Amino acid sequence: MFLVGLTGGIATGKSTVSELLSKFGVPVIDADKIARQVVEPGSLGLKKIKKRFGLDVLHADGSLNRDKLGQIIFSDVTKRKLLDSITHPEIFKQIVWDTVMYFLKGHHFVVLDLPLLFESGQMLPYLHQIIVVKCDDSDKETQLARLIKRNNLSKEEAMKRINSQMSLDEKCTKATHIVDNSGSIEETKIQVKVIYDQLSSSQQYVKIRVVIFGILSCFVALLSWVIHMKMR
Repeated sequence: MFLVGLTGGIATGKSTVSELLSKFGVPVIDADKIARQVVEPGSLGLKKIKKRFGLDVLHADGSLNRDKLGQIIFSDVTKRKLLDSITHPEIFKQIVWDTVMYFLKGHHFVVLDLPLLFESGQMLPYLHQIIVVKCDDSDKETQLARLIKRNNLSKEEAMKRINSQMSLDEKCTKATHIVDNSGSIEETKIQVKVIYDQLSSSQQYVKIRVVIFGILSCFVALLSWVIHMKMR
């Protein structure tokens, strides 16, 4: 099994591509969903955030106040890195666990939906291919308007979030596949189907399985030898 990264810019329609891949039967691991899970009440992630950022970033019921935390981290790079150091390891562990489960189920590849794929860089060494979703009308003004409406942010807060990300043009230069989401949903679906067919026909998963099973075989042989020597 091999891993494929999926990313894009704000308001480019990455979620649309993710849904289309899911409809084709591709397992998609959504980093945003996991990021919410690792800071749920009672989680280790939330306990660490409370310790490092204080009670101001919590609601009265003890849940995370995302708006308050967002105001802090998008105004201070040091604070954002601190938050990343808390949440990224927890997110990474869950991604690894989900990936192993899909591997055991026999899937040939898994798509990792990672909004900050290039910005964090943590998963890049493990990816075989990368899909970037672009949209011609996703210029900075369009992104700004959509982000303000979606997250109920001020213009200043929205600009800070946009500027914290790598430019879409730069992301496209690092992509294996680019999906242009400027047209109709059918046009996007055709592009995604072409990528899906290419990924499905790849034999990369065979190489990876051979390597993994080879390592497991060596481990089992070594363990058997150790047990045999102890029984002598």
